[in-house]
Amino acid sequence: MIAFVPDMDSRSRQDLITGALLGTLVGDALGLPREGLGPRRAHRMFGGAPLRHRLVLGRGFASDDTEHACMTGQALLAQPEDAPRFARNLGWRLRGWFLALPAGIGWATVRAIMKLWCGFPPEHSGVVSAGNGPAMRAPLLGACLAAQPERLDAFVRASTRLTHRDPRAEDGARLVARAAAYGALHGPEGVKDSQAALRMLREATTTADFHAVLDTLSAQLARGASLTELAEVLGLGRGVTGYVMHTVPVALYAWLRHPDDLPRAVEEVILLGGDTDTVGAIVGGMLGATVGAGAIPQAWLDGVAEWPRSTQWMRTLAERLARQFPSGEPPAERTGPLALFWPGLLPRNLGVLAIVLAHGFRRLLPPY
Repeated sequence: MIAFVPDMDSRSRQDLITGALLGTLVGDALGLPREGLGPRRAHRMFGGAPLRHRLVLGRGFASDDTEHACMTGQALLAQPEDAPRFARNLGWRLRGWFLALPAGIGWATVRAIMKLWCGFPPEHSGVVSAGNGPAMRAPLLGACLAAQPERLDAFVRASTRLTHRDPRAEDGARLVARAAAYGALHGPEGVKDSQAALRMLREATTTADFHAVLDTLSAQLARGASLTELAEVLGLGRGVTGYVMHTVPVALYAWLRHPDDLPRAVEEVILLGGDTDTVGAIVGGMLGATVGAGAIPQAWLDGVAEWPRSTQWMRTLAERLARQFPSGEPPAERTGPLALFWPGLLPRNLGVLAIVLAHGFRRLLPPY
């Protein structure tokens, strides 16, 4: 079994957790304008690399991917020791998040939240779906619980079953979390030993479907295939779908191909088209946990217009998480969740919804 040996000091640990959060944010915001478009149409409308924010007036906004990562961080601060209690806390955060009318939300997550409101406990609120909700919460879990694989698996399982109960959804989330943890512990040089990284992923896999996927990734890495070529092999030439068996393989391949180049990995997966905000967020989170926040282009961060979950708020959240989950001895006491100006969420969400709808109407116009 691959040994997880912590080698991070407290300063680098904070940078890696910050990288997981802010990497999720920039991947999400850069991918959002292109969501649902094929690669050719997206290129004609928005151009290719280098990417910049294009949602409105050169600015970008977060969607549910970033919001789920932030809620996961808050739930970890509220209940850092016990996975079932963490899931209950996250469940209440999801209930409140839904009431604030978020602009983007998956159908499986909607159904799970309705079950939570109807009184179902978190371990039974998930629905039969192999969507991406658990995977987009997973990079931050991996960054925070990097040195404790069994505990990490328990928290991933609790997070997954809160909204999804398809074994493939849990397996995909576990692979993303383990990849982020491996990157945080071993750095990009460790990930460059792709065979060792793939062995770690195989040991974390429980479904035959994902075992077959990892065999495909190994074969494509051996022949030096690009992400575009991998997408063609997986039948995703017109874009990456919201199915975990499509999103997670592409995200893992980007992480394995470019472990020391966050901008390139994020750009390449977004340019594939499809569910671009989610795959961008997952890759950004995994690479951020591997190389740290310092590897994120400042222009990408400056172009995000977020409030009340601003980039500074996320940095403070990451700082608390680093103190709550140090690489060495357990923390002396809980740091507790970070205050959030929750009355600002509804007007923020309504404003973003209006922008997204206007953007949708813009897509009806040329170029085609």
